[in-house]
Amino acid sequence: MSSLQPLLPDTELTIYCLKGDLSGVNIAAEGFLGTWQDGGYAFLFFRGSSNFSIRRFLECHAQYQLEQRFAMTYGEWQGGFADPVRIGRFLLNPPWLKRVPADGEIALSFDPGLVFGNGTHPTTLACLTAVEIACAGGKIERMIDLGTGTGLLALAAAKLDCSQVVAIDNNLLAARTAENNRKLNQLESVLVVCGCAEAFASLPSDLLVANIGHRVLADILTPGNLRHQRWLVLSGLQNREAESILGMLARLDVLVLKRWLSDNIWNTILAITKDGR
Repeated sequence: MSSLQPLLPDTELTIYCLKGDLSGVNIAAEGFLGTWQDGGYAFLFFRGSSNFSIRRFLECHAQYQLEQRFAMTYGEWQGGFADPVRIGRFLLNPPWLKRVPADGEIALSFDPGLVFGNGTHPTTLACLTAVEIACAGGKIERMIDLGTGTGLLALAAAKLDCSQVVAIDNNLLAARTAENNRKLNQLESVLVVCGCAEAFASLPSDLLVANIGHRVLADILTPGNLRHQRWLVLSGLQNREAESILGMLARLDVLVLKRWLSDNIWNTILAITKDGR
């Protein structure tokens, strides 16, 4: 899997919003960085302007319509992520900076990519805390991160001495971003895969992390899958969805150790299966 060429704060971006589903559509154009699909719209990211390429694409694919065009720098797109960010014990350094961590801090080179934010979303913060708790006993050797996004949680587990980490995302742009971050940190213990979470939920692990949302969680929380798991970190859940997942865990004899509620909206659950107790 090829990694993304590094983006700097002053890198010029152009984002084209097209109406239609471009999932699986191959776009070969100079400066093309990737596609993010959201509902019935596709966002195409380019380094610099690519108006000619978009016109040619639309001439050949009349089923798609250009809705909007945005131009900005990468720094503007990321909302000013130009300085290191501290999240708990972790110090996230942008690729263009190398601030030395203080005593007790864990440094990570981190490029949030095009669509994933800088790691400060409430679910990410809670998941990082939960991963630290799970890894504190030194018994977490294998970790699976479903819906890895930027790969931040997978990288954090590797830095906490987890020796085998598989990071999965079904969006190619997300997987490429996670692979880029893996390479930035030279973490050979992390394997990044582009694929569906459901296909990897039965892989045996000491720690299964899924910051992925209710629908997928409801599909993967089965007796067969949990037979291969020990610790669980489940997130991306709003309040009613969290209650539904908690009910499923109770029926599966999974012990909930802690629940985080952030902004009165977002829920994160740390739990341990019967085999992990």
